[in-house]
Amino acid sequence: MPLTDPRPLLLANARLIDPADGTDRPGSLLIEGGVIRDQGTELRPDSLPDGTETIDCEGRVVAPGLVDMRCFVGEPGYEYRETIASATKAAAAGGVTTIVCQPSTEPVIDDPAIVDFLLRRARDTGIVRVHPMAALTKKLAGREMTEFGLLKAAGAVAFTDGARSVTDALVMRRAMTYARDFDALIVHHTEDPNLIGEGVMNEGEFSSRLGLGGIPVEAETIMLERDMRLVKLTGARYHAASITCRDSLAIIARAKNEGLPVTAAVTVNHLTLNENDIGSYRTFCKLSPPLRTEDDRLALADAVADGLVDIVVSDHDPQDVETKRLPFAEAAPGAVGVETMLPAALRLHHAGLVPLPALLKSLSTAPAKLLGLPGGTLARGAPADLVVIDLDEPWVLDRDDLHSKCKNSPFDEARMTGRVVRTLVAGRTVHG
Repeated sequence: MPLTDPRPLLLANARLIDPADGTDRPGSLLIEGGVIRDQGTELRPDSLPDGTETIDCEGRVVAPGLVDMRCFVGEPGYEYRETIASATKAAAAGGVTTIVCQPSTEPVIDDPAIVDFLLRRARDTGIVRVHPMAALTKKLAGREMTEFGLLKAAGAVAFTDGARSVTDALVMRRAMTYARDFDALIVHHTEDPNLIGEGVMNEGEFSSRLGLGGIPVEAETIMLERDMRLVKLTGARYHAASITCRDSLAIIARAKNEGLPVTAAVTVNHLTLNENDIGSYRTFCKLSPPLRTEDDRLALADAVADGLVDIVVSDHDPQDVETKRLPFAEAAPGAVGVETMLPAALRLHHAGLVPLPALLKSLSTAPAKLLGLPGGTLARGAPADLVVIDLDEPWVLDRDDLHSKCKNSPFDEARMTGRVVRTLVAGRTVHG
């Protein structure tokens, strides 16, 4: 965990947006001892602690640091793709102050000792906060559930099989029942592998034109519908890891209307790109789940705006050139995204699709609350995990400037508007 900056710090002349209470106002924010001591319009120089450093934000946005709930970190086992050090540098550059890493490492995070190893590595080499999700089933094999109680006690914040779905309904029912008894959160990737088959992109006219195998939306909706029925049966807390289509939104809406303890996330890629971005077989846009239609993208954006979709994630999944510089059908799915999550998401704000407070809530407050983590607010006494954003700075993404070890960004050479100016964790500047 990053060290606390011993000097008091005043972020002055800022636009303070706190999604936790819906406030959006000009003012200043005082940080002392790693926490937010005060904020508002009445902070005067003569009322500040001795030695306070002042930073003029020049009207830029100050908001809670982002919490990325779906981020692959290569340690242990895949350090050639990403390390905690490189992932947290990328996170800091993107305004992300907390990353929640996936269990699909080698060995798999299905043992308390591996959770402890990862937390210790994060303390030693990370510059932002790192929390692990543990495996839902042993070896991610979908056959035998892990020891939720021991893993949660070791520090696991949720349980998932990463990009794999548990296809056995009985195993999932038992896991949900067990999770309910430990008040553990299940995070599930909803794609039926039997319906995916040899598919590599969204099924439809565009896949036919490209001559590529298609993945129907039913691969997602059938699995999601099954899970909703199991949630109703067991009462477990459930989070859909990444929904991609209008039909899934209807399923989530029905479950929420029934009062089920269900939340859902969408990746920033599915909010800002569609199947047409694959163009002439761009493998950086090969994702799992696949990019869908423009109508689906717009429906997802509306769902973030009205709160039906709770959380936006990066789905950061580094892949090296050996697995991406291949024919589209053979390339590995995945894209780096933790560093570009906020700039890409700001496209929705600038397009008038999602109000900025709602967007920041889905990126910070909502994931922090769901996982029971501190942060996600500008309230007094909260951790000083913050991001300073220039909403209007234009820039072009150069993948060589990315801090991740891998450079497989679907936004390579894209024009962006809005950039992170400074990132603070426990009051200490880790970027900017």
